[in-house]
Amino acid sequence: MSLLTLESTRTQGSTVRRYTQAERDTGVALAEEKGLKPASRELGVPYTTLHAWVRKARAQQFEDGPTAEAKAPPKKRGARRYTPSEKALILEDAAEFGVSAASKKHGVTRFSIYGWRRKLRLATEGKGESPTTGPDPAEVEAQRDQEILRMWHQHPGLGPSQVRNQLRRQGVKVSVHTVRRVMEEAGYRPPKVRSKPHDERYEAIRPNHLWHLDFVQRWINRTSTFTLILLDDHSRFVPGHGVDDAERADMVIRTFEEAVARHGKPEQVMHDKGSAFWSWRGISRFTALLTELGIDQVVAEDKEWNGKVEVFNGNLAKELFDAHRFYDLAEMKRRLSSHLHWYKWVSQ
Repeated sequence: MSLLTLESTRTQGSTVRRYTQAERDTGVALAEEKGLKPASRELGVPYTTLHAWVRKARAQQFEDGPTAEAKAPPKKRGARRYTPSEKALILEDAAEFGVSAASKKHGVTRFSIYGWRRKLRLATEGKGESPTTGPDPAEVEAQRDQEILRMWHQHPGLGPSQVRNQLRRQGVKVSVHTVRRVMEEAGYRPPKVRSKPHDERYEAIRPNHLWHLDFVQRWINRTSTFTLILLDDHSRFVPGHGVDDAERADMVIRTFEEAVARHGKPEQVMHDKGSAFWSWRGISRFTALLTELGIDQVVAEDKEWNGKVEVFNGNLAKELFDAHRFYDLAEMKRRLSSHLHWYKWVSQ
């Protein structure tokens, strides 16, 4: 006789069994404990009916969702790196006790052990490096830190992100966080820069579409110098530069003509209202040159218009003028040419 209390209802000569919710819960619990077939035989409930109860209960549990503890996403676990000595110890245990035992003991997958075995066999045949030999991780980190400090001392004006980019070009992969930590331990202090938010931007569509011109004024000992920078808007390439003791139109025209002769003439030129570029009365000599060459002249009403060369000049001051002490004007010109050559042909 069934363990469940059944209610029978007569409808047109047939008996329809009705089960209460408590009876259904009891059947589901017993099926989860003993299985569907044993529970069906013990309760006297058809197998298909009990299976339907279990399926419905599981669907309802899925709709209700997991508990708050189960909802928490699992913590992301990064792949562990084993030192050559650890690999050697694991391979020794695998050879003595078996791969499965070594895998459980050291918490490493069997696939990793098989891979190390394969590499070790190839290394004995002279076809690769052995996984059980190699530099100590501390030595690798020390060499990495030396590379970071070498690049920073070679270019003391670069920040952590720029040092990371230069190291990546040399095949050294390191994060910006690591570079900043090593540099700060060596005495680096990030500069405090006050920036103003702006949401307007433009970009030249091809090289020689637009050139920016601007001066950088610096004191070399007691000599005032003005460095003219020509910057291509599209590629950020520096087609020319010049140095003089004042903002003179002669130097601007000479530097511009040399840049045009070497790299071709631009379609447009943008500059501020400096006396070497622009004349408040009449036509300046530089404007006459641009008209003769068929180049459009754009005068920046606000410094944000010419902001790309302004940013370049700020980086030039940080990376060169603030990082080095020049004994005379000749040394300043020599180091400026060397720095711009590195910027144009090495760092880009």
